[in-house]
Amino acid sequence: MSESGAALSVSGLAAAPGGRPVLRGLDFTLPRGGFCGLIGANGAGKTTLLRALLGLIPAQGRVEASGRLGYVPQKLEFDPDLPLRARDFVGLGLDGQRFGLPWPGRGRREAIARALEAVEAESFAAQRLGRLSGGQQQRVMIAHALVRRPAILLLDEPLASLDLKAAAGIVSLLKRLCREEGVSVLLAAHDMNPLLPAMDRILYLAGGRAVCGGVDEVVCSQVLSRLYGHHIDVLRVHGRILVVAGEGGADQADEHVTVIP
Repeated sequence: MSESGAALSVSGLAAAPGGRPVLRGLDFTLPRGGFCGLIGANGAGKTTLLRALLGLIPAQGRVEASGRLGYVPQKLEFDPDLPLRARDFVGLGLDGQRFGLPWPGRGRREAIARALEAVEAESFAAQRLGRLSGGQQQRVMIAHALVRRPAILLLDEPLASLDLKAAAGIVSLLKRLCREEGVSVLLAAHDMNPLLPAMDRILYLAGGRAVCGGVDEVVCSQVLSRLYGHHIDVLRVHGRILVVAGEGGADQADEHVTVIP
């Protein structure tokens, strides 16, 4: 069990897939019903962290969760002609690991309907998954993860390739799940700005290390300069946050750091 009041408690988490150290002693907590953005560049270790939490790769340290974990992987590609309806895909979250045809019981139908309703996907539940828009597919993938009623939802880059309107809709949906269903969310993304209306906490990952806390206490020059190992400026412009490599840091900056000449 996790610490009282925490959905997820992580201490000293380290992982070195393929023998290459990627995560180095991470410590953080995710409160119950909280929305936490996992921010970092490609190669920072976001996917590695999510896979370690799920037990899919070897890792050291302590991970304690208050309940079941649900997982939404990076965007999958679906053939438009694949005869798989949205509701069928959600049902695979219940019994996709079993052999044979699913048992068409009342409880199964109700669970699928409940998950589709939670993501507001009832109107396209009977459509082929490969013919849905990117935003619609992402809602179905979230329903697939929700169908077994997880306490914690881990999402790997769910906003990638979505337009601004669809991304905002997904963020709003996830925040509602936190508020109304008590689900805790850990969402990996390159850009923190689409998450600002919803985030309670931010887990900022760089160089195998991380810092976690409220947005204002983490996303500041002093904290991020220490994390990156060189000077970082943080600018707030028209409601957006820009993380800028200061003098002498541009050569070391990863692609998440916005370098302004």
